Amino acid sequence: MENEQIVTAIDIGTTKIVAMAGKRDETGKVTILGVGKAQSLGVKRGVVLNIEETASAIQKAVEEAQRNSGVTFKEVYVGIAGQHIKSIHNRGYKFIDEAVGEITLGAVESLTNDMFRIPIGAGEEIIHVIPQNYIVDHETGVKNPVGMSCKRLEADFHIVVGQVASARNIKKCVERIGLKVIKLILEPLASAEAVLSDDEKEAGVALVDIGGGTTDIAIFHDGIIRHTAVIPFGGNIVTKDIKEGCSILARFAETLKIQFGMALAQSAPEDKFVSVPGISGRGPKEISVKFLTEIIQARMEEIIDAINFEIDASGIAGQLGAGVALTGGGSQLRDLCELFRLRTGQDVHLGKLNADKINRGGKDESLQDPIYSTSIGLLLKGFAEEDQLRLRRKANAPELAVAPPAPLEEVHEELPADLPEAPVAEAPAKKTFIVKFKEKLIELFEDPDQRH
Repeated sequence: MENEQIVTAIDIGTTKIVAMAGKRDETGKVTILGVGKAQSLGVKRGVVLNIEETASAIQKAVEEAQRNSGVTFKEVYVGIAGQHIKSIHNRGYKFIDEAVGEITLGAVESLTNDMFRIPIGAGEEIIHVIPQNYIVDHETGVKNPVGMSCKRLEADFHIVVGQVASARNIKKCVERIGLKVIKLILEPLASAEAVLSDDEKEAGVALVDIGGGTTDIAIFHDGIIRHTAVIPFGGNIVTKDIKEGCSILARFAETLKIQFGMALAQSAPEDKFVSVPGISGRGPKEISVKFLTEIIQARMEEIIDAINFEIDASGIAGQLGAGVALTGGGSQLRDLCELFRLRTGQDVHLGKLNADKINRGGKDESLQDPIYSTSIGLLLKGFAEEDQLRLRRKANAPELAVAPPAPLEEVHEELPADLPEAPVAEAPAKKTFIVKFKEKLIELFEDPDQRH
C-alpha cells in the first residue's frame, strides 16, 4: 500500500458503533477498505454513560473492521455529538506586521487559534473553530486571504462548544482499547462532508442526520457553515412511543417501525392489522397499521418542529436553495420527506453519498445505506485534516530548515605555529575601573557632605 493514504475512524452512536478504514487514491477519491459494526452499549443520546460497555463495543467493531480491511487501527478520528453540543459566533482581528507586508498562513492560523482562548462556560471546551468569512482592510467576502497585502485581518468564526467531561469520556473509551484519538469531529459536519455536494453548500442547504439518539443539523450557504445543532431526539424515541402506545416489547416495536411504519397517517390503510407475538407465552396481539402510523407521525412532527426551529435560528431559512437533505437511519421512514415538506415548506430530499469524493466500487454495496454517512464523513474529514497538517509543515519548512553546523575541520582554518599570545591586560583594567566606581558610590551615600 505504498503511496496510498489510509485513515481510520470510529462513529460512536446511540444504537450502533461503526469502525471504518479507507484509502485515498491519486484522483482524491476515497475507497472504503473495511467496516466493522457493533451494537452500541453504554451510550444514550450521544453521551457515554458506561465506559466499560462502550469500550467493549468499540473493540468489537474495530476488530471486525481490521479483519475486513487488513488495516491495523492505531490512530483514529472519532465523532462527537450529544445534547451538550452548542455553537456560537465570534469575530477576531489581527494586525499584520509591516515588515512582512502580506498575510501568511501562520497569521491566519494564529487568528484562528486565538478563538480557542475566548471565554466559555464552566466545564465546557471548544471542539471546532471554523472560519466563515475573512475581512481584509474592511474588504469583506474574502475566502482565502493568504498572500494578500493588508494592515488588519479580521474573520468571523463558527465555534462549536461541548462539555469537557463528555469529550474526555469518549476519548477514555477509545484509549482503553489501545487506540489514540487524533481529533474529535462534530458528527453533523462529518455527515455533511459525505452527503452534500459543493453546489448544494453554495446554494444553501440544511443537512439533517436522524440517528437513533440524536438528530444532527448542519446548515450551509455560499459554501460556508452557518449553523450547527444537535437535537436530543431520534429514531429511538419513536420506537419508545410505539412500545408504550401499543404495549409491546421494544424489539417488536422497532420491527413494526421498520417494516410497517409511515410518517403520514393519511397514507395508512385503515383495515390493515399486524400480529405481534404476546409476552411470556400469551396470545398474539393485533396492532392497527393506522394506529401505528398515527403514533409515528405525532412524534416525528415534534422532531421536525425542533429541526425547523434550528433552521429559523440560522437566519437563512429563506435562502436554502437546495432545501433540506435527510440522512441517517431515521431518514428511511416512508413518507418522511412529504411530512417534512408539509411542516417546513422546504424542498426536502434524501441525501446520497457524494460521488465526487467516494468511490462506489468498494467491497460492500450496503455502504450506500445512510446509516454509514457519518462514518464515511469522518474518513473524509480525516483526510482533510491530514492535508491541512501537510500544508502547515510545508509552510513552516523554510523557517525551520536551518543548515546544520559544518564539521570543525571545515570551519576553522589551520593556525600558524608562531601565533603570538593574546594580550590579557585589558580585563584587569576594566575590573579595576568597576571596583573604583563602586567604591565611589559607597562613599557618596555614606558621607552626607559629598552628596551635593
